[in-house]
Amino acid sequence: VQLQASGGGLVQAGGSLRLSCAASGRSFSGCTVGWFRLAPGKEREFVAGYRMSDSSTYYADFVKGRFTISRDSYKKTVYLQMNTLKPEDTAIYYCAAHLGYVIAGAINREAQYEYWGQGTLVTVSS
Repeated sequence: VQLQASGGGLVQAGGSLRLSCAASGRSFSGCTVGWFRLAPGKEREFVAGYRMSDSSTYYADFVKGRFTISRDSYKKTVYLQMNTLKPEDTAIYYCAAHLGYVIAGAINREAQYEYWGQGTLVTVSS
C-alpha cells in the first residue's frame, strides 16, 4: 500500500487544519493507521491511531480533546482533524499503516508500521 499525506499548511494559533492520508494500491480495511509527527529538534512521536477492525481510536495525551482521527466510509482515507492548534504543534506529520491488528499497548510504536507516507508540514504561528 502507498500512502499520501496532505492538508498541511500555515495556520495561526487557535486555528484548525484537517490532514488526510490516502491509500493507494488497496484500502485500509483490516489495517491500523497511525499519525506521527517530527518537530524541529525532537524525535518523531505518536499523535493518533485508528484500528479499522473495531474502529478504536488512540491519542497522545498532548492532543486529547483537540485532535480527532477518523476515516471515510470507503476505508481509503484517514483524517486527522486538528483544532485549537498551538505553536508547539508545528511539525511534519506522517501517516503510517500496518496491514493488520495492532494491540493498544503498541499502537504508538513506530516499529509497528511498515508503510509510511511522505509527510506534510504543519506550521502554527503565534
